[in-house]
Amino acid sequence: MIPPNPAAPHIFTLTGNLLAERTLNFDTWTPGQTQRATSESFQVGGKGINVAKMLRRLGAPCTALCFSGGATGAECESWLTARGIVPHAFATSTPTRTGTIVRSGGFAETTFLGPDRAPDAAAVAACAEFLQAQPAGSVLAVCGSLPGWDSAAFEPLRDVLHRWPERGPLIVDTYGSALAWFANQSVSFIRLNRTEFVSLFPPAEQKLSGGELLQLARDRFQALRWVVSDGAAPIWFSADHHAPETIPTPNVRQVSPTGCGDVMLAGVLHARFHRGLSWRESVVAALPAAAANAAHAGVAEFPEPIG
Repeated sequence: MIPPNPAAPHIFTLTGNLLAERTLNFDTWTPGQTQRATSESFQVGGKGINVAKMLRRLGAPCTALCFSGGATGAECESWLTARGIVPHAFATSTPTRTGTIVRSGGFAETTFLGPDRAPDAAAVAACAEFLQAQPAGSVLAVCGSLPGWDSAAFEPLRDVLHRWPERGPLIVDTYGSALAWFANQSVSFIRLNRTEFVSLFPPAEQKLSGGELLQLARDRFQALRWVVSDGAAPIWFSADHHAPETIPTPNVRQVSPTGCGDVMLAGVLHARFHRGLSWRESVVAALPAAAANAAHAGVAEFPEPIG
């Protein structure tokens, strides 16, 4: 772990769709038959949780905000606490969703997710109240899907998030209707993949190059900086008033794509707010860890040095 920078701002990650996840390992399996795993493990998923996990490894203190409900939610909170990831859970009446990852030598890794679970109005209000009480300069990263985002229950949280840039940096890695909303806010940095990015544009424009779309995004939206990934291809980056550019990614043999964008985002946050690098330098600094994550199973569990 890299020693923390005591002068750095505190980072909050917000996971809107917590996941109680089990991984089953098989030598092989056949559809339509009963399967017996050779081993299993439990882990907590959700993009903000993954970011917090990597931030902890990088030595950047953070708090993982999430909505938690039922026995599955309690299991998630216990797992996070036991691993030194500081959770602040807002209790909701809806049980935390479940998921299963299947790994086998004969098939590509496959993830099965349970249905999304929107938090209830009381949990959303508690989250908004908590964020409103945080000191100026705090960094907030909103990560992953936000079930229920368009409902009236989310109005208090939308209001706080709209005003957050007056308090501190707002970082976003989401999709769907929430992404369109955040694109029109004074967001410091948006990280997303190409599929999510093109959803912001009408069908006639979606086949344009990443650079052309980033130029359109700068003209149409309020978000200040964008980074768009596309698997192993070079990423597209646009900051402030500079022209969009590509940045090459390290060449690795991919084992699992799960969590690579989250590891990258954590690396950007650490480089920017703990090392004081520019946004572009922070993106470049984050890419080796994201590539190392792709070359190994799990999230933020790769063995390569990261300092």
